[in-house]
Amino acid sequence: ALLDVYTVEREIGKLDGIRVGLVGDLANGRTVRSLAYLLAEYQDVKIYFVSPDVVKMKDDIKKYLTRRGVEWEESGDLMEVASKCDVVYQTRIQRERFGERIDLYEEARGKYIVDENVLKVMQKHAVVMHPLPRLDEITVDVDADPRAAYFRQAKNGLYIRMALLKLLLVGW
Repeated sequence: ALLDVYTVEREIGKLDGIRVGLVGDLANGRTVRSLAYLLAEYQDVKIYFVSPDVVKMKDDIKKYLTRRGVEWEESGDLMEVASKCDVVYQTRIQRERFGERIDLYEEARGKYIVDENVLKVMQKHAVVMHPLPRLDEITVDVDADPRAAYFRQAKNGLYIRMALLKLLLVGW
């Protein structure tokens, strides 16, 4: 979450007042759950949850956001959400989370894909983020778009880890 808010601030230039679309496996995704918690620390944030029914965001996060006064909304329309957001945070559907229920995995996989069509509706300043590795939830043609921030996001992880190690080893 620290890496993600650092990346958003560097890419968008602010954290207060942003609109974030969390897309994909929201029930099991560690990154989207922790990011939702951390975004509650900022003012006037709105979070859109876009996921297949079988991996919707769990109630604990929704209740926490509501208690903290964070506006959130569930949607099944990635195109509409992408057009409103500063950040589209895509995650992969993780097969290992489904155990032997491969039918549910197949039903969820590929339902929401960031591709050129999604980029067309996104605002010019908006970015696409992803915790990586990706499978097919972001097409490779998106990589060439300057709004594809996920490789910069991964690089920022180095800086965040360096800063945390410095704090732990030598303090302020």
